Amino acid sequence: MIKKALIFAVICIALGSLFTFFIMRKSAQKNEVVPDTELIQQQMKNVSKLVVNEAKIAQIYNYKDEKSFMNLLSFDKKAMVVVNADVQIMYDLSKLEYTIDEANKIVKITSIPKEELKISPEIKIYDVEESRFNAFEGADYNIIQESVTKQFHEKISQSNIRANAQNRLLSELSKFLVVTQSLGWQLQYQNQTIANTEDLNTFLPL
Repeated sequence: MIKKALIFAVICIALGSLFTFFIMRKSAQKNEVVPDTELIQQQMKNVSKLVVNEAKIAQIYNYKDEKSFMNLLSFDKKAMVVVNADVQIMYDLSKLEYTIDEANKIVKITSIPKEELKISPEIKIYDVEESRFNAFEGADYNIIQESVTKQFHEKISQSNIRANAQNRLLSELSKFLVVTQSLGWQLQYQNQTIANTEDLNTFLPL
């Protein structure tokens, strides 16, 4: 009986030690420290996406073209042009270029992608007035298309659409600042240290 009890005790101790070993190993795996560079690269990967700001713009234009015959007769054509356009301002952050200086704990942003502006206008022409000697042609529609695109570029530059897109870009870039500062690293752009979100507005070429 004593021998059986000793064998049983040894088995229990062995199983207990084995159980403790696996528990400690699993716990150690859970507490494994991930290198700073890996965390930073993962954050860079998360932000490497297409930042898109969209807007819709509607505008009405008056188109007019005049032709005359020896300054005696005038042949005019005109129309009302209604434009509804989808506008997108995009930043492709997969094109963001950076280096990681592990020795000095510095993340250096070397290049930020330029904005990409896409205007998709839907043009409708109403109240067309023309003459036999000055009728609407394909060239007129091309002129209207070019004029509309030019005016929309000017309208966008005067609106808050571009500012909203830049704010979204800064919001994404500020994630780099948060992760680098939390790890005790520095974030730089062209040798300028980015210490806060105000510096992002000051130093970045937006």
